[in-house]
Amino acid sequence: MDERKILVIEDEKKIADTLKMGLTEHGFYVNVAYDGKIGYQMFSSYKYDLVILDINLPGMNGYELCKAIRIKNPAMMVIMLTSMSALENKIEGYDAGVDDYMVKPFEFRELLLKIRALLKRTPGQLMPVGNCLKAADLEMNLDTKEVIREGKKIKLTAKEFQLLEYLLRNKNRMVSRADLAINVWDADFNSNTNVIDVYISYVRNKVDRDFDQKLIQTHVGMGYVLKESVR
Repeated sequence: MDERKILVIEDEKKIADTLKMGLTEHGFYVNVAYDGKIGYQMFSSYKYDLVILDINLPGMNGYELCKAIRIKNPAMMVIMLTSMSALENKIEGYDAGVDDYMVKPFEFRELLLKIRALLKRTPGQLMPVGNCLKAADLEMNLDTKEVIREGKKIKLTAKEFQLLEYLLRNKNRMVSRADLAINVWDADFNSNTNVIDVYISYVRNKVDRDFDQKLIQTHVGMGYVLKESVR
């Protein structure tokens, strides 16, 4: 069986070494860096399947590091593991491009669950025919990462792009907040967080606000639907 390779970038040596030991015991090949810049150098010189990183790192903080990783490899799976639990920190993390965000102290079993969920993704998962997703006058190019509506380019963050992509793939179908938590954030649904609502608002402001036809609709108590046509 081919080992999946994980890079842990964590300046707290005890946590980093414990993660390496635990993940190795579960069949992963693990490298550790205790510094952001060193972690990026290791990422650039070796092929990994997933990166786990902290925010407060010497050399380069986790936000900067994740952005640099995304530029080099947009498909890389990244989990942010940090003691910073404020909503603003989570939003900044998702804006930087992380796939999941976990707060210390954490359950190792939960981290393992999230890692396995991310690594189950395949390049062809949920991919449509062609490289574009469309709904009405909205177009998303999956190769160039461009979103255009009525000829106008719409600038989205990495997490906003993922959210809109999921809505487009499921256009005209109701998706619940739990659907979004699992498929966009790769996390068990937590009713105590409003991160999903915040991001729906962000995307709606960019995609719908300046246009007559409103594509993203909210159904209270049920979820959201991106409707191709509104009657």
